[in-house]
Amino acid sequence: MSELSSDNARPTDPVGRVLYVIAKWLAVFGGLILCAMALLTTASVTGRSLLNNPISGDFELVAIGTGLAVFAFLPWCQMVRGNVLVDFFMAATPPRAQIFTDVLGGLVYLTIATLLTWRMIFGGVDMYNYNELSMTINFPRWTTFPPSVLLMSFLVLVIAYTIARSVAELRAGRYMNDPDGAGQ
Repeated sequence: MSELSSDNARPTDPVGRVLYVIAKWLAVFGGLILCAMALLTTASVTGRSLLNNPISGDFELVAIGTGLAVFAFLPWCQMVRGNVLVDFFMAATPPRAQIFTDVLGGLVYLTIATLLTWRMIFGGVDMYNYNELSMTINFPRWTTFPPSVLLMSFLVLVIAYTIARSVAELRAGRYMNDPDGAGQ
């Protein structure tokens, strides 16, 4: 929710501050991964064009890196209310309605993220048991699951925190950009 995601989105409570800092650094890490994937793609395309020799497995490596980067970005996006859950439809509504919709969207998101995390655990175990490898570079596919599960688990924690934060705002009648509660 763009109106609610300002500098005021930085939590002031101890748990929120810790989650905020971790989410921020995970987003930076995700950005570094994406930069590395861009450099890899550039090197591969350059090698293909000039030397007729691309980097073997570049598509596989970019897919792995991009997946990890996305999982690293999600907690930060949730923490600063950057997910486009209702932004388009709710931009003209009062802050109280936006927060209420944010809680509902957060509950749906929490359910989906929890289910994905749970199923990713089993997917990783299956990949390990069957020793599934990527086609070109024979990279063991199961190795991408533990960091992905950790990142998704952190996302679940962040979503639970942001739901609790929004519920507290509703109860107190104070909102991120409406400290007096005038937008009720």
